[in-house]
Amino acid sequence: MRHILIGLLLAASNCAWGAPAPTATQVQYLSGTDKDHRVDWEFMVNGGRKAGAWTTIPVPSNWEMEGFGTYRYFVDNTSDPAPDSTGIYRHRFEVPANWRDRQIEIVFGGAMTDTRVTVNGQSAGPMHQGGFYEFRYDISKLIKPGQSNALEVTVNRYSANLSVNRAERAGDYWLFSGIYRPVWLEAKPLANLERLTVDAKHTGDFRAEVFTGGAVPDGARVSVQIATLDGKAVGKPMTATVNQGMARLSGHIDKVQAWSAEQPRRYRAHFKMLDGQRLVHEVSKTIGFRTIELRKNDGVYVNGVKVRLKGSNRHTIWPTSGRASSKELSYTDARLMKEMNMNAVRMSHYPPDEHFLDVCDEVGLYVIDELAGWQKAYDTDAATPLVQELVRRDQHHPSVIMWANGNEGGYNLALDPLYAKWDLQQRPVIHPWANFGGIDTAHYLNYDCCASSFFHGRDVFMPTEFLHGLYDGGAGAGLDDWWKAMLAHPLSAGGFIWAFADEGIVRGDKNGAIDVAGNLAPDGIVGPYREKEGSFFAIKEIWSPLYLPMSELSFLPASFDGKLVLENRYDFTNLNTLRLQWKLVRFGTAPGFEVLAQGDARPPEVAPGMRGVTRIGLPDNWRRHDALMLTAFDHTGREIYTWSWMIASADEVASRMSAAAGGAVALEESDAAFEMRAGPLSVSIDKATGYLRALSKGGTVVPLSNGPRPVFGTAELKSIKAAREGEGAVVRAEYTGGLRKVEWRLRGDGKLSMNYAYGFDAGKQADALGVSFDYPEQQVTAMRWLGKGPYRVWKNRTKGVEFGVWQKDYNDSITGLSWNYPEFKGFHDKVYWATLSTRNLPLTFVNHSDDIALRVFTPSQASGAGFEPKSTSLQFPPGDISFMNAILPIGTKFKSASEHGPQGQPSRAPNLGQWYENTVDILVGDRPAD
Repeated sequence: MRHILIGLLLAASNCAWGAPAPTATQVQYLSGTDKDHRVDWEFMVNGGRKAGAWTTIPVPSNWEMEGFGTYRYFVDNTSDPAPDSTGIYRHRFEVPANWRDRQIEIVFGGAMTDTRVTVNGQSAGPMHQGGFYEFRYDISKLIKPGQSNALEVTVNRYSANLSVNRAERAGDYWLFSGIYRPVWLEAKPLANLERLTVDAKHTGDFRAEVFTGGAVPDGARVSVQIATLDGKAVGKPMTATVNQGMARLSGHIDKVQAWSAEQPRRYRAHFKMLDGQRLVHEVSKTIGFRTIELRKNDGVYVNGVKVRLKGSNRHTIWPTSGRASSKELSYTDARLMKEMNMNAVRMSHYPPDEHFLDVCDEVGLYVIDELAGWQKAYDTDAATPLVQELVRRDQHHPSVIMWANGNEGGYNLALDPLYAKWDLQQRPVIHPWANFGGIDTAHYLNYDCCASSFFHGRDVFMPTEFLHGLYDGGAGAGLDDWWKAMLAHPLSAGGFIWAFADEGIVRGDKNGAIDVAGNLAPDGIVGPYREKEGSFFAIKEIWSPLYLPMSELSFLPASFDGKLVLENRYDFTNLNTLRLQWKLVRFGTAPGFEVLAQGDARPPEVAPGMRGVTRIGLPDNWRRHDALMLTAFDHTGREIYTWSWMIASADEVASRMSAAAGGAVALEESDAAFEMRAGPLSVSIDKATGYLRALSKGGTVVPLSNGPRPVFGTAELKSIKAAREGEGAVVRAEYTGGLRKVEWRLRGDGKLSMNYAYGFDAGKQADALGVSFDYPEQQVTAMRWLGKGPYRVWKNRTKGVEFGVWQKDYNDSITGLSWNYPEFKGFHDKVYWATLSTRNLPLTFVNHSDDIALRVFTPSQASGAGFEPKSTSLQFPPGDISFMNAILPIGTKFKSASEHGPQGQPSRAPNLGQWYENTVDILVGDRPAD
């Protein structure tokens, strides 16, 4: 038999009161501790895979993920029942003989859904209903200390209570079954501290209500000592007398360090119960001194400071284990959120594992903790014990700042007063998507919404779901516009993006394929294994607590004197705690860059909400470098963001790119085309269109053709002429319509240049502006480029990419359905040059304009995956390789791009008389030298 004995909440390595004693609660795990450390139990399921046979299953786990039963998403409800309705678990265990005189409880971290427990053939207590909650039974009279004990657990997928099914089994998420969180025993003295609730204010004021269990006489004393995590006592003990099973403690701690998401300072509260001088029971809780307020018509305040929450919604899920989790996964997810400069997370749509809250306490994330109820509510009788279980377990966590009573109509108003009954802090209770309690949390509204509400109302507003991701749309797309509007509005309390991760699971019945349930679950900022999408980095920049107005530029002006304005978007932290590092770099043709000069910039003393100035000590020759990079690190050493600005112009970069061919240029004319040749390079320009007709080198065809045709507007050829000029040749075409001119020039060294210009009626709208060529996608194997990267961009998601020489191999990833990131195809911003590696000859494009986005093919889009919203299924402009002055925006799952702000609107042509113009050098053969 395996026995795991630890002191509950008392770790000898960091507790001043030493190793667990008999007066401390002792814990013995019957299951494993998490998804990565499990114990086999006997198991049988009544339907689906492996039905009807006794075998073993690791616990904790979801039985679907272990090869049993059936997989169900969303449709798992009583009108469409799954055959695997019941799973039976058996396990034998022993407990120490010295537990005979202790109260012993069996605790389940979570089991889906109705759970019956017997110990040694006798019922442990009433059937538990509700799959997302920690529940316990007192089995002191059933257990046989020092002997073998038999545990049997029957878990029903469906609840006998229809409201539980509606609240938990009819939600838009994977619906798993079984004992998916750990199971353990707790042994404590017969007279004990049953539970407690604490209120530790940022001012140092402390209160606690401690409830006793067992035969505790009135007059017994309860004390609490606050200490640092390394065991140093802080302040004096607070003491109160037990009266009718409860003691109220209060006091004040001087010079307390408050907890916030920016500075998550924690303490340990060590509670003792004494009968006279005899220590009876002791329990320790990790806490933070933190005050949360929702001030009506004002905002959300933490520690007396108005804050804006920058967060995402999180499901507890992992591809190979379903809802079974681990503290390691909690760290992974929380740290990814912090890496995105988030400060908050909403539990959707159920309470998480407690270790996730422990991690949020530690790393600093504000948490909205949610009672289940996707769009239907529990009835009052079923939910009342669940609210108690939720609040009892989680109330001491400083990270929890609000309770959510269900979601999107899945709330029962009769439950609202129950939270305050169990929570001494009286945290706000919200109803996500409703305007309730002084805060409007409406979901999926349009930008700048709405008459008499949100941006135009009187209530605090904080969408608990917005910018619903789907494939590569939403999440970061549209966020820049939303965030600027939220920052500008005094009633904004921030918001929560849907969602953190794609809910993909490995299907054992589909040869290990990852299933995201069509388009129902590929809506994360990261993939199932936490692969980072482009939105990850866009969010990281947009939600950076350090904002640089200069970041709106992609270049440094010639007059730049090293001065940078910094805006402090922290709530509590002064910018003088940051570290700023700058680099002057040179770009070659190899990936990366060469650092030619670097140094630190002194961050100014700037309070939250204010601006200050720092100065970079640039050398006198700074203009001779290619780019400036600036990285900010917070006080923990974590990178906040790295910004970059080009110094070298596109013309300067282009002048370094040379071709390999040489010799005189020949010019010939046929009925159909002008033919230019320089050494082995042959260029054919169609006389009827002025477009490239054919391109070859040394007899090898380079299949670039049919351009530069405009992606918007017309191009009617007015005239075309060819001539020799010096040692080269030129073909000039003029047009009526949108395209105004094209000039082809071939030099003797084999460099082919194309100059084009186009324009439209002033103010005319277009989805995209630029010129395109045809090129067979199957010929391309990789791309290397100097520009912003490595991720593609959209018109309403240009943040999160920075200058560098990037390289990526060809892939045909569909964001959210396959996870080979960064995606190869799409729009790439501010491209100075790009080389396509192909199956024939490499092909390099060099732009002489610094504001060109390079379109590389058309991203594949989901098909056959269910309803495909038009907002994320885009009509790309014609062609394969395009040089763009305006690119497409992308929408969210529920809204078009135009409904999410100015950046999502169609582009407008320039004023009358203004043209777009660019010169592109086209080099064929080996990648050019630099």
